[in-house]
Amino acid sequence: MLFLENVDDRNAAETLIKAILLVNADVEVLPEEPDAWYDHQLIGLKVVRDGVQIGEIIRVDHLPAQDCLAIKTDTEEVLLPFIKAFVPTVDIDKGEVTITPPGGLFEEVVEE
Repeated sequence: MLFLENVDDRNAAETLIKAILLVNADVEVLPEEPDAWYDHQLIGLKVVRDGVQIGEIIRVDHLPAQDCLAIKTDTEEVLLPFIKAFVPTVDIDKGEVTITPPGGLFEEVVEE
């Protein structure tokens, strides 16, 4: 939620549609909550599965159910729910996230 001075009603807020909002913030500072990151701190991180880099985070999608990491692999883009079970480790200093995705998300499932 955002509150702006002199924007007291819906009509005033609607005049700001497509406005550009600039915020002075130190981009290196992490949020105060544990296990919280800003999108710009995640984008560009290497994605590692079983010790092997499989891709890179290209964006964070904020969906109604949960946030998802958009991961670009060599062949495709995969959306991975950004939950502790699938993304147990985020290491900003190392520049990588470790993932443990469910089977079939990053590889084709062959039915027998």
